[in-house]
Amino acid sequence: MAEAAFTLKLSPRLFWGGEKCFGPGIAELLEGVDREGSLRAAACGMGMAYSKAWTALRRCEETLKVPLLERKTGGRSGGHSRLTAEGRFLLEEYRRLERRLSQEGSGLADAFSRAWEAFRTQ
Repeated sequence: MAEAAFTLKLSPRLFWGGEKCFGPGIAELLEGVDREGSLRAAACGMGMAYSKAWTALRRCEETLKVPLLERKTGGRSGGHSRLTAEGRFLLEEYRRLERRLSQEGSGLADAFSRAWEAFRTQ
């Protein structure tokens, strides 16, 4: 039976001007809005209160000084939201960053596991 090896799980949080502005929660929220067309539905799908989702999104937009969503308030046909070009760009680049970190992390964890095994067998 093969011995267990170390794994490394990285979850990037991005800061702008010292302020946390983008991470896994905002990324998941934007993906939900993209899929559902609604911030409320996206928050519900994450098990998050709408007010918390709204606050997190607003804080990110204020920090970056760009809108991440285009919003149409409800009415007879109901409201909807969709990602702005900035929101889509940030989401896509964040997911790309996650993939690269995962690949790098795998190599680093493998090296750490090899070093640990070498230490244990000396």
